[in-house]
Amino acid sequence: MKVYLAGPDVFLPDPLGIAERKRAICAAHGLTGIFPVDAHPQHPEEAELPRWLWIYRRNEAHMRDADAVIANLTPFRGPSADAGTIYEVGFMRALGKKVLGYSNVAADFVPRTLGFLGDAARRDAAGRWRDAAEMAVEDFGLADNLMIDGGIGEAGGVLVRREVPQAERWTDLVGFETCVRMLAAR
Repeated sequence: MKVYLAGPDVFLPDPLGIAERKRAICAAHGLTGIFPVDAHPQHPEEAELPRWLWIYRRNEAHMRDADAVIANLTPFRGPSADAGTIYEVGFMRALGKKVLGYSNVAADFVPRTLGFLGDAARRDAAGRWRDAAEMAVEDFGLADNLMIDGGIGEAGGVLVRREVPQAERWTDLVGFETCVRMLAAR
């Protein structure tokens, strides 16, 4: 089984190091990990594309070639998961592939969002949280936006949440390996 390894890991100081660790965990369980920066055949017409568009096409090709995705949904530069990773989760869900995710932050979406908003967050007359623009704060006790948790759940997947020390947030792979074990057991 080929597994697309989605997440903001590509932005780490050593993305290839984390990729190798993830691939090794996959291999130990009989799976093949595909990291977003892995080579993929480039069509001659793609040589003229802007780099960002070529990366997009390569990643989408990797996802089409994969049987499943395991997404690192640890909050990235804010209270929510990385936007590109969220796209990849939705894309794989739409393709009918297996979808699993993990987060190295256990807290629900609401407290993370309130922490991000700071003093701008307040409760309205009905007790619902609002931001400075009077927009409601989604409050369902989930790991992230309901579309992420819902999509993973409806795909028969799981979203593993663990609290790890801040210094290990991007390198701790216990949640990832939990997803790998679950996927391999299917």
